[in-house]
Amino acid sequence: MATKQILSHLPGVFYRQPSPDQPPYKSDGDPVAVGDTIGLIEVMKTFHEVQADSAGKLVKFLVENEDPVMAGQPLAELSE
Repeated sequence: MATKQILSHLPGVFYRQPSPDQPPYKSDGDPVAVGDTIGLIEVMKTFHEVQADSAGKLVKFLVENEDPVMAGQPLAELSE
């Protein structure tokens, strides 16, 4: 089984849900399609969607909700 990582395209703070009272975009084990949003990165009060560039099953998130991330840092792992 091949795995692929979804990388952060910006430095900022990673959020797994659209707002604190909303459910997470995706959870471990969920199917992911190309273009699905898996989280948000906040940079200077602006939120940018993180979208999957390949389909598969979300194996696990590699960062926690509200963790600071760097550009190029792996955020989640997908199995194809």
